[in-house]
Amino acid sequence: MARTDQTPGIRPRPTIGRRLDVISRHAFPASTTVLVMLLTEMPTGIRGQATLLPAVTLACVWFWSVFRPTAMSPPVVFLIGLLLDLLGYQPLGVGVFILLVAHAVALRCRYWLAPRGFALLWAVFAAVSVVDAALTWLLTVLLTWRLIAPAPVVFQAALTAALYPAIAIPLARAHRSIADPERA
Repeated sequence: MARTDQTPGIRPRPTIGRRLDVISRHAFPASTTVLVMLLTEMPTGIRGQATLLPAVTLACVWFWSVFRPTAMSPPVVFLIGLLLDLLGYQPLGVGVFILLVAHAVALRCRYWLAPRGFALLWAVFAAVSVVDAALTWLLTVLLTWRLIAPAPVVFQAALTAALYPAIAIPLARAHRSIADPERA
């Protein structure tokens, strides 16, 4: 709710339009994450397109977990991780676990990271993406009982870290305008 709704006093009941506005602003982070995930799965003919899905998903979950943790709650992250597993052809549970770990790290560090600036936030995200790629590789090896080459892990971590600014800048603009529940 907006700050004006939290102050004591008599005021009229919110209209249906206002309630829908608040709901849509609250659902914006999860719905944009799912939309971006689905857009990365469109057949565009880009070589190595399959590596975009986990990179974009982790970047979106990280950004919204730092700046709007109430809208990107653990059950929402769980559902997004499940969709990641289903779309990315990973063993079930790998994407869920990875996103929940990244979400927990973002929640733990958000009060320290958010006021410090973009460069530090990006550096911490780069470290998280390296750990994410290594955990994904390890869990996939353990769950499929097949040794997988580690070279794609390095590429996945580098791609995820490199894509973060391209994803975070539009999300930051949306966070300050469309998705801001204070403006509802």
